[in-house]
Amino acid sequence: MNKVYENAEKAIFDIKDNITIMLGGFGLCGIPENLIEALVKRGNTGLTCISNNAGVDDFGIGLLLQTRQVKKMISSYVGENSEFERQLLNNELEVELIPQGTLAERCRAAGAGIPGFYTPSGVGTEVAKGKEVRVFNDKEYLLELAFQSDFAFVKAWKGDKMGNLIYRGTARNFNPMMAAAGKITIVEVEHLLENGELDPNQIHTPSIYVDRIFQGENYEKRIEKITTQ
Repeated sequence: MNKVYENAEKAIFDIKDNITIMLGGFGLCGIPENLIEALVKRGNTGLTCISNNAGVDDFGIGLLLQTRQVKKMISSYVGENSEFERQLLNNELEVELIPQGTLAERCRAAGAGIPGFYTPSGVGTEVAKGKEVRVFNDKEYLLELAFQSDFAFVKAWKGDKMGNLIYRGTARNFNPMMAAAGKITIVEVEHLLENGELDPNQIHTPSIYVDRIFQGENYEKRIEKITTQ
């Protein structure tokens, strides 16, 4: 089975409106830049985006928010995006804010085939509204459900043509879990290598989880907030 695509545009040929997409990355580190740009050009609307953060105004998921392609954001941190704030305050965007650990575990659970789990995070807060609460060992826990996503957009440092992946630094925080969780996982890599060139002991995501892969280009690798003093 050939998983290699020429570019992002060709890799997302079957994306439709009103679907759910996981987007990897941590802040602006390890985000699927090429895939996001291709999705902006494609113009699909009504999207539900699952991501740790919402990008910034002119980069990352912020580009999709600018073009009003996102119907709902499921995130844990959104503090650097003024367009996100504007749409939220004007009831133009559905938002589900989730503790970061819960977001990560809902991704991991989906990849592991676990339908749900109990966590103490969020008990007694807005996060708990409408959710089942159970007591274990005299402590309250919320039932959280695994995510259901149509696609996962993932960025890796290196990958081979079978789809084995290696990440760098904090790009490893959400990308591996989302790669395992998407019904269809599309991966962009900085370096696309021949099969057998990666050390098997260094693989973070095995090829079984990857459906499509291509070598990305023109990575900006922005810093979300630059501190000079």
